Amino acid sequence: MVVTRAPEQARELIGRLEELGAEVLSLPTVSFAPPEDWSPLDRALEALHDFDWVLLTSQNAVRYFVGRCRERNVDLAGRSGKPQFAAVGPATARAAESEGLCIAYTATRFRGEELARELASELAGKKVLLPRSDRARPDLPRALKGSGATVVDVIAYRTLPAGPDAGDTLERIRRGEVDVVTLASPSAFYHLSDALGEERLRELANAVALAAIGPVTAKAITDAGLPVAMEASESTVPGLVRAIVEYFEIERRGSKSSKSEGARVP
Repeated sequence: MVVTRAPEQARELIGRLEELGAEVLSLPTVSFAPPEDWSPLDRALEALHDFDWVLLTSQNAVRYFVGRCRERNVDLAGRSGKPQFAAVGPATARAAESEGLCIAYTATRFRGEELARELASELAGKKVLLPRSDRARPDLPRALKGSGATVVDVIAYRTLPAGPDAGDTLERIRRGEVDVVTLASPSAFYHLSDALGEERLRELANAVALAAIGPVTAKAITDAGLPVAMEASESTVPGLVRAIVEYFEIERRGSKSSKSEGARVP
């Protein structure tokens, strides 16, 4: 089983899978870096308390946003009570709270568009800061603007390929010697496709199962014409692990049923 998350984010998933008895191979397909130009985010931080909301859509957004605030000596407490902070899901909320932020709202369905929908009544006429990846999709700012918010969408970090050190793991995938590749973001899928070659990935579709952490990642896979074998109903590491367990449990039951039916054939 292959985990494609960056090393600093992979520990929980690797640990849970190993506890279940899986042989886990690490193949980071993404890495993260600061923006090439901090000035758009810095301008927003200079006026941070003019914003009504800051929406945090990933743990990386928390990491780079809070880190830059500290470098610039920006007061995150906000005596005026502004801005309020919202998180796309519980993992992002925990990361923010560990940095001392008070999270006023956490999305119940762990997607940016859902966060916008759930906060729609709060956002009309409000000013929203959205610190995100350079590879982030346009759906969230579009939804926020549709709710009547004024949105400042800035790059807080870059999502990059992890580099050429794939080694044996990539070759094992290429040879169809792994059962599952887990994907926790569209970028992870895109970089995997680039590394393997789109044609080879298609050829592997029946041999190597792709597991998506949620609907956004699953859509990136299906948009490329590939099947998603497992999709977490909750876009978290525990949700992804549950989807993998359920997949193999269904396979196991199906295998037992086939054997049982085969035994009755004269």
